[in-house]
Amino acid sequence: MSDKKYDYVIVGSGAGGATLAKELSAKGKSVVVLEKGVKEEKLGSFLDCCRYFDLTGMKMAKTSKEGVILWRSIMAGGSTSVSCGNSVRALEKTLAELGINLEEEFKEAEEETSTVPYDIRRLSSGSKKILEAATELGYTFEAMPKFIDPKKCRLCGKCAYGCQNDAKWTAVRYLDDAVNNGADVSYNSEVVNIIIENGTAKGVNVKGKNGQSAVMADTVILSAGGFASPIIMQHSGMDKAGQKLFLDMFVNTYGNAKGLDQTREPVMALVSHDFYESDGFILSPSIQQYRMVRFLEAGMKGILMSKDGMLGLMAKTADDSVGKVYPDGTFSKTITEADRKRLNKGAEISREILLKAGADSKSIFSTKIAGAHPGGTAAIGELVDTNLQTEVNNLFVCDGSVLPTASGMPPILTITALAKRLAKFLAP
Repeated sequence: MSDKKYDYVIVGSGAGGATLAKELSAKGKSVVVLEKGVKEEKLGSFLDCCRYFDLTGMKMAKTSKEGVILWRSIMAGGSTSVSCGNSVRALEKTLAELGINLEEEFKEAEEETSTVPYDIRRLSSGSKKILEAATELGYTFEAMPKFIDPKKCRLCGKCAYGCQNDAKWTAVRYLDDAVNNGADVSYNSEVVNIIIENGTAKGVNVKGKNGQSAVMADTVILSAGGFASPIIMQHSGMDKAGQKLFLDMFVNTYGNAKGLDQTREPVMALVSHDFYESDGFILSPSIQQYRMVRFLEAGMKGILMSKDGMLGLMAKTADDSVGKVYPDGTFSKTITEADRKRLNKGAEISREILLKAGADSKSIFSTKIAGAHPGGTAAIGELVDTNLQTEVNNLFVCDGSVLPTASGMPPILTITALAKRLAKFLAP
């Protein structure tokens, strides 16, 4: 790293970090983004995924002490690079009640990411049948808002492994904008801790290929994600970070229906909010195309299931914030009785819909419980204020960590909007 002192050092290049880098550099501020991963040039295959997903030895998927799977990527763009391309205003009302009105920022982000509802005319035969079956049962599904360019989308159904056709918006685009504005980006740069002097953040200590060095800045912004940011905070003496972890937990229910295909569409092309207010979960068509991923989800049932005729529905819940991230990179996440009740009902409704859609009753099974949106670990009102500043002067957090509660919905758009708001606060 150079000896240059920056106006802002941003840790992480996901939805929060890349947005901040773009917005602050556009205002002439000197910015450096420190990213633990790299800018991946090849995406989408199972072997590609093994490079950038956070895997734990022979267990492959990262799991809590209690066995809950956490899907998490370490790469330029963060989780946006392996998202399903969903663009949802998660926690809009909750944040407004805290005095954080994001209407302007949501509109900006939706316009820049070209957010539109998915065109249901492009649904796969499997999801069309699911939609028909759900409607006959009295359930409502609607098109999921997506930041996917239909002109580039090849309907491969592999959004969650990384888009091979650059059809999906990711934070890498904002990161590229930041570089064009003059920002620096350093890859393979793992931030160890924050340099704090007399209660004020002065920079960060970074571990890279050439050993450890310091990067100094007037302001430090942690955007390493709801899992990594609290670890950095803990290593910097902020012991309260890392508590009240949520994951927006989900369970997939699969079945086989001969003659149908659900692979030829973006994952989660539809969504049902019928049970969101009453039972705390959403439903959405979702399958994992790679056998090894299904093995991680469901053991031999998953690996033996044929992709031919495979149908799947995800039940995603706003889980209880009872987890904890530890300084050594492990985490605890129990499944509470209330969590299990919500997910069990979601799986039951999913089974009902799949049966109606023609799935063989003997083929239907549900996966292990997993999560993919870690948050709550440096929540607004607890570890940061409404401007996302910590108790340490000039130290801010802007990622899933600051979300006060689980939403059970994709948080990318909300984190992007929060970052836009923070950029306006820092550089009016």
